[in-house]
Amino acid sequence: MKLNYQRQGQGPSVILIHGLFGSLDNLNTLAKTLVAHYDVISVDVRNHGRSPRTEQMDYPQMAQDIVTLIEQLKLSQAWLIGHSMGGKIAMMTAGLAPHLVTGLVIADMAPVAYPKPRHTEVFAGLTAVMETNPTTRKQADAVLAQHITMPEVRQFLLKSFIPHSEAQTDCWRFNVQALQDNYAHIMAWPGIDPAFNKPVLFIKGGESDYLLPEYQPQVLRQFPKATAKVIPNTGHWLHAEKPELFNRLVMDFLN
Repeated sequence: MKLNYQRQGQGPSVILIHGLFGSLDNLNTLAKTLVAHYDVISVDVRNHGRSPRTEQMDYPQMAQDIVTLIEQLKLSQAWLIGHSMGGKIAMMTAGLAPHLVTGLVIADMAPVAYPKPRHTEVFAGLTAVMETNPTTRKQADAVLAQHITMPEVRQFLLKSFIPHSEAQTDCWRFNVQALQDNYAHIMAWPGIDPAFNKPVLFIKGGESDYLLPEYQPQVLRQFPKATAKVIPNTGHWLHAEKPELFNRLVMDFLN
């Protein structure tokens, strides 16, 4: 699969991979910081943004999409930076093709399977919007609010909203049905073996429960050269809540 991407800057290559329900502009603040020194490639993963839609969606397939992009762009190697689901895609790519990956930055995600669903209310809200066909973002927000109480989550989702008058297929820039059908794969983790023996930085949101101390053995078994940083008083969207600190941690690590 050939992914939609944006490319800017010059230098060592860095690929930015967004999370579930996101798009290539989610890490745009980081991209603007990196572009002075790096060749920055921001991607829409499959079933998101302007990349192709497909019924199949698991980590080996999504990692192969990144490998295909690296080969398409004729890169010898690239740093991979991924948030949430994008972090798992980056980690799987490193397991699949370590010779193509310089190192990893993983934002608030662990190489583990998460047993409990975390997005039931989100899927309910997305489906409700599709059923009501709102014509404005304000109307869509009112529908989402019946299912999702956190305004920051609604605002994140609404970045991918397409008003009914503009929508050619549906009103979301991601494939809601495919994400629901493959949700078990998205929450799962098949693991990588052998381990990836290159530099890896995990950055945790201090208030988030995605990257917990009890996951350390699984992290180090798969990524023995991993280090970790914590950004206090931030949740899962740490790169948006404290962008200056997040960007500085990334830059220091890449340098």
